[in-house]
Amino acid sequence: MELYLQGKTALISGGFAGIGLAITKALANCGASVAVGARTPNQGIINELEISNTSVFTQSLDVRSTKSIENFVCQAESTLGPIDILVNAAAISTSQTVSGHSDETWNDIIETNLSGPFKLTRVCLPGMIARNWGRIINIGSTAARTATEDSPAYCASKSGLMGLTHAVALEGAAHGVSCTMISPTWVETEMMKRSMQHKAEQNQTSLKHEYDLVAAQTPQKRLVQPEEVGALAAFLCRDEAIGLTMEDIQINAGAFW
Repeated sequence: MELYLQGKTALISGGFAGIGLAITKALANCGASVAVGARTPNQGIINELEISNTSVFTQSLDVRSTKSIENFVCQAESTLGPIDILVNAAAISTSQTVSGHSDETWNDIIETNLSGPFKLTRVCLPGMIARNWGRIINIGSTAARTATEDSPAYCASKSGLMGLTHAVALEGAAHGVSCTMISPTWVETEMMKRSMQHKAEQNQTSLKHEYDLVAAQTPQKRLVQPEEVGALAAFLCRDEAIGLTMEDIQINAGAFW
């Protein structure tokens, strides 16, 4: 494994599960020290990372809270050094129509999926600009460009994240800082499992049926795996990838959603 990120520090929000975990492992395998945060840290994952001889900092992180973010970044940088790479992977979703959406659920999704990346970027970007090197990777979704009637807050948050990505890319462009969004279609994670279970209950089908239906609708006839997203994120951190900025890169298996 080429350790081209040795000496770099990456902060991954939502880095204990699904796509975030795959990115954490991919960056660590390339030599980066990793600061991993989530509302509830996973001790098993922490042990796994530490065994791999990766320098690791973990702590509870609520991306909805400016105080939590500032404390996390301060402690992470004291332990590992300045943040060179920021991956905004923390995200939540729910199944509610616009007509049936509560304020509480709407605000929670927007605060987590959109305001969280903004607040983390606001803290980390100035240091990257000062050091003339940085990578910010936002985990979006094909939902940023299309939609379903039962995911309005999620779709809105990912569309907003695309706009934020463009603005951050412009701010960092002259200073060696890129900002890119990776937008997968359905990825085989726990979040997808919960969504498919809800659909199965609604449709009175099985979980396997709903998985097979999604896979059949993609031209590649398969589900995207978290490791595919991790590999792309690691590539975007290479020096040779600096020209890839302000982009929404879709990992969609040929599908629009």
